[in-house]
Amino acid sequence: MWIYWRSCFATALAAALISGCGGSTPQPTAPQAETRQPVTEAFVTRDGERFPALAPLGPPPIPLDNQQTLDKDGFPLLDDPKVQLGKILFFDTRLSGDNSVSCATCHAPDQGWGLNSTISRGYPGTSHWRNSQTVINSAYLWKLFWEGSALALGPQAKAANTGLSGNGKTDMMEERIRQVPEYVKRFKEVFGADVPILEDSWRAIGAFQRALNQPDTPFDLYMKGDKKALDEQQVRGLDLFQGKAGCIQCHNGPLFTDQKYYNLGVTYQESFLEDPLQQITHRWQYYQKGSTEEFYRKGKFDLGLYFVSHRDEDIGKFRTAPLRYLEYTAPYMHHGVFDDLMEVVNFYNDGGGEDLALKEFGLATKTKRLKKLNLTAEEKEDLIAFLDSLSGDEIRMELPKIPDTMAFVDQGETWVGMPIPVVSDDLAARQSQDTQATWSLVKGPQGVTVDPKTGRVTWPNAQPQSAAPGQDVPVTITIRATKANGDTEDQTLLVTVLRQALASR
Repeated sequence: MWIYWRSCFATALAAALISGCGGSTPQPTAPQAETRQPVTEAFVTRDGERFPALAPLGPPPIPLDNQQTLDKDGFPLLDDPKVQLGKILFFDTRLSGDNSVSCATCHAPDQGWGLNSTISRGYPGTSHWRNSQTVINSAYLWKLFWEGSALALGPQAKAANTGLSGNGKTDMMEERIRQVPEYVKRFKEVFGADVPILEDSWRAIGAFQRALNQPDTPFDLYMKGDKKALDEQQVRGLDLFQGKAGCIQCHNGPLFTDQKYYNLGVTYQESFLEDPLQQITHRWQYYQKGSTEEFYRKGKFDLGLYFVSHRDEDIGKFRTAPLRYLEYTAPYMHHGVFDDLMEVVNFYNDGGGEDLALKEFGLATKTKRLKKLNLTAEEKEDLIAFLDSLSGDEIRMELPKIPDTMAFVDQGETWVGMPIPVVSDDLAARQSQDTQATWSLVKGPQGVTVDPKTGRVTWPNAQPQSAAPGQDVPVTITIRATKANGDTEDQTLLVTVLRQALASR
């Protein structure tokens, strides 16, 4: 094995999120332009082929149209206002169809920023058919989802929230965030717009995801010169990874993936064959994408890249998964069929599995690279020990407080002498997300009352207010929502009482 070094000036492609939402996405979206960064590349030659060598993780590429604050080493800062906005949105269920799922529903911090179930979730009443992958280090990818159907983090977030996983409608989601005063303030601070724009939500979420990196694993420290960062067993595993086991043929470069597509012969997922909800969503998605009648009706397994390309030779192929953060992301493979790394190593040691494309459709698409490895029990343990070095400490963070939906400053009108309550339905308080909230009056003219259950404001004895003769001015009424946990938030209503008498109309 020989290593060749060369320096180049590369344009990094747009980052992409790998997600269990894969499959409910549009055709590939062109990547955004990225900042140019000097890159040093190393190549490994094995069996006459040249592959990018393993390397420590450097700063991620940042889109030119979605800049964010970086530290001195070029990594995104978590306290950047755009990142903080994206963090809140990542956990906010209002970016979904029925207000029940968020990005974090399928990418949970306490489950490796993925899910520890074999199959990812869909919105209520549906089921996905693929495993949810971690978002850690997703900033470095330019092929999104298991079949690579999006090429940047922004389009990915949009696809995941509007497709099968979120079922969100664009206009509805945009209006929801516009009804949150904290979002109005934060979006204006970050993007300069007077009201939130949904496309900016995807940019903010993308910025947050670019800040979820782990460049300080034992492997990274070892490659930067700390030879004590790996123990003897892990070093033996590294040699196997690049040598006898041949892992580096596909799992190469700093991210341990070539981002290409292969059919490995991974077996059936039993739940796919037994769960009618998986069958419904899978067949519906393939039908929507123009699958042939034969594949749409007879398919007993996920067709992978064919979902995007519609080429027979792509049946059963999936993008090579990155190997970083593996310690926290079981189960493994595109449908979570392997519970632990030993099962994965045994699978490769056997030369992969049966070619389901050949078995079901007579189309041989399994990669020729997979051969029996004849690893000993000790070598398997060494290899797994090395794979463990690709994970650092588990990445956890304090969950954000999701702001309540509250009213903007509402403007209403009434007339002197109206025999009914002054404030109509559109001046009632916006309901707090906390259904147990109670309402009270903080500030307002004499005679104003607030319904403690609904927040509806009435003012039977309303009188016009004047700054000058004949000039009507709005009256400020402030009401307060007290939630079950004791937190409070205020709303402000502006009511203009006109001088025109109701009887004269």
